[in-house]
Amino acid sequence: MVKIVECVPNFSEGRRPEVINEIVRAIQSVPGVAVLDVEADADHNRSVVTFVGEPAACLEAAFAGCAAAARLINMEEHRGSHPRIGATDVIPFVPVKNVTMAECVELAARLGRRIAEELGIPVYLYGEAARRPERKSLPNIRRGQYEGLKSEIARPERHPDFGPPRLHPTAGATCVGARPFLIAYNVNLNTPDVTVAQRIAEAVREKDGGLTNVRAIGIYLSARHQAQVSMNLLDPGRTPVHRVLELVRREAARYGVSVTGTEIVGLVPAEALLAAAAYYLQLENFDPARQVLEFRLHKE
Repeated sequence: MVKIVECVPNFSEGRRPEVINEIVRAIQSVPGVAVLDVEADADHNRSVVTFVGEPAACLEAAFAGCAAAARLINMEEHRGSHPRIGATDVIPFVPVKNVTMAECVELAARLGRRIAEELGIPVYLYGEAARRPERKSLPNIRRGQYEGLKSEIARPERHPDFGPPRLHPTAGATCVGARPFLIAYNVNLNTPDVTVAQRIAEAVREKDGGLTNVRAIGIYLSARHQAQVSMNLLDPGRTPVHRVLELVRREAARYGVSVTGTEIVGLVPAEALLAAAAYYLQLENFDPARQVLEFRLHKE
């Protein structure tokens, strides 16, 4: 029985292709791992790598990527619009096939301990792997970002789960966790006013009274001279992409702003796109299993 885990590490580099390529090569060097997607964003100054494999192989590949990032990225020089605390900012494990969430939690703990012991990088466990309730949420761990954590990490309540209570001099800290599948979804606006994007993000995100299981921030994209609402949809089954987009559009209209385009970072389940298609096409009695050609061919 083959076990498949998805791993989606985020690295604090989106502007130097040679660095990104070397990190990806380190991941690909591990037998049994398949890299499915690499997305780099210069404004965020961040890359998202998606790979799959059996649990042991994914652990080795994640460690290899983290070690390469620690060697190649200096957080003292890093600037970008996305919150971050380290060269390898976050490493989530996601159960895909014949793997339980509990197994991914154990995988996260093993990797976190190894990163701390072998690379000297402090590690925080988050999501389902969190050992403190407040650390289930990444924003709580990232509070103050790399710069703020330099001094905050010495406080007992901000001590890492593994490693010493001090940042690695160039690689910072790393978050390792286990979680269900999520969708990273960004909406671009026809305004450079980041304040508008921040106000929309506040209206959309769950912690400020918005949509369930939605995290959102407003950022400025200097390369496009646009503001963006950058979001994570933690449970797209309960809060689908189209519902999020419609709320962003309504909130944007309050400020005389419109949506110029959206993007999905990394991979997305077919069901999420089909749900959006059914919504916007106003399909009645739509049955993807019966009416989507590729699904029928796969079954045959």
